[in-house]
Order: sequence, then structure tokens, then C-alpha cells
Amino acid sequence: MATVADVWTALDTVTDPEYPLSIVDLGMVYDVRVTDRIADLTVTFTSIGCPAIDMILSDVQEAVGRVSDIDQVRIDIVWSPPWTKERISDRGRRILQYNGVVD
Repeated sequence: MATVADVWTALDTVTDPEYPLSIVDLGMVYDVRVTDRIADLTVTFTSIGCPAIDMILSDVQEAVGRVSDIDQVRIDIVWSPPWTKERISDRGRRILQYNGVVD
């Protein structure tokens, strides 16, 4: 049976095309739940005008859809609370610093 941890691991493979790290490290995933072979995700984006929203959503569907025992992926996009750079993980900050994106 698929677990929440399995879904988080899959999400960690989905990268934001603008930044060299995963949507998990960027703090774009707010919640993951798994019930009866359905993964329910709550995600946000770095901005409402993000041109990569559709691409990221497709990548999320594909990555989570490959998790064994997941038959359906439902994504709830939220804008509150808004994404801020404080949501970036420590690992994500180190990667961004290494690539010269943040101080």
C-alpha cells in the first residue's frame, strides 16, 4: 500500500524549471494525504503568474502516478498562505546558494 512518504519521495523528483531544485525543497507542497489509492496534494506556486504551472502540475501527476498502489492524483492549488522564500528548506537554500541564486 502506498504511503505518504512514498508520495513525498516522488514529489522530490519534480523540479521547478526556474530553480535547480525540487518543489519539495522550494516549499511548494503544503500537504500530502493518501487514502484508498488516491493521493490528495495541496500545492502552491512561487507566483500566480508562474508560466510553468501547467508543466509542474503535469510533472506532479506523472511522478505521483508512478507510485505503486496510487490510482488517482488530485491536486488542490492554494494561494493562502502565499508562498514566500522562508518556505525553502535548508537543503534548498544550500543548493540555491551554491548556484548563486540566493545569499
